[in-house]
Amino acid sequence: MNVGAFSLSPAVMVAPMAGVTDLPFRETVHDFGRVWVEGEMVSANPDLLESNESERKIAFGDEPSPRIVQLLGTVPAWMNRAASFVEECGADIIDINMGCPAKKICKTDCGSALMKNLPLADEIIRGVCGTVSVPVTLKMRTGWDSDHLNAPELARIAESAGVRLITVHGRTREQGYSGEAEYRTIREIRSAVRIPVIANGDIDSPQKAASVLDFTGADGIMVGRGALGAPWLPGRISAYLETGVDPGEPSVQEKAETVFRHLKRHLDFYGEKNGIRSFRKHLLWYLERFPGGTEAFRPLSRLSNTSELVSGLSIFLKKTF
Repeated sequence: MNVGAFSLSPAVMVAPMAGVTDLPFRETVHDFGRVWVEGEMVSANPDLLESNESERKIAFGDEPSPRIVQLLGTVPAWMNRAASFVEECGADIIDINMGCPAKKICKTDCGSALMKNLPLADEIIRGVCGTVSVPVTLKMRTGWDSDHLNAPELARIAESAGVRLITVHGRTREQGYSGEAEYRTIREIRSAVRIPVIANGDIDSPQKAASVLDFTGADGIMVGRGALGAPWLPGRISAYLETGVDPGEPSVQEKAETVFRHLKRHLDFYGEKNGIRSFRKHLLWYLERFPGGTEAFRPLSRLSNTSELVSGLSIFLKKTF
């Protein structure tokens, strides 16, 4: 799969997830293989674009290219300005969000709500593609609801406007994250355009990734919630797609080392006070994968300094070896 000057084979990507795919998480995913990880979505709203929060989201550190930034917005002029801004900050690829199903996003006509207004979607895409020199990609849903599966039409619009890659989550906006993802629409999109198409939705194992690629004919897959508490999964999928051999889950000790490595990166990035609090969701996702981890999370989540957390976490994890 080629996107501008960047190539990836097998094409395994990690979805942009708010509050998840920050720099520490992306670095931890990269530990397990060559995959592309999108950063958290950045609002194009001028009042938010150059805020401390957006600055944090656009922090790249020493992570490998391509550095992918996703933009969210519904005002063409704002999106153009934001695209220029993140390109100047070092983004190698700019992804346009037309897939977020959150109510607070859709009520401002952003995210997947743009699938109800294809003329505006077209204007936004053409504006961003015409503003920056880096490749532009698009992430979307299959449609607003089951009666309006217009993703193939939007895909053709995007290709015509200059988009270099399309990712499709196999659910409508109405579904949110409920029910099962469907891949028939993704297969239809793959037949409708010449640019790469990435299949997203319910990819939680190497075998599922292979079956979705086989069914859809997509050029690659994107892992989302399957990577929560399992940053090794995208690399494991990549290895399986390349060799046909599943390397399997990391050992318990390797998983424990991953938790501590991610924790250290997270605290270095956010500082102790904010870092311990914001790491709790990651801690829960990790511990859910260990026997007795859900019960262990409650007391560990109450700890408020690094030494106590590391000590308590060490005691629990050693019991699982």
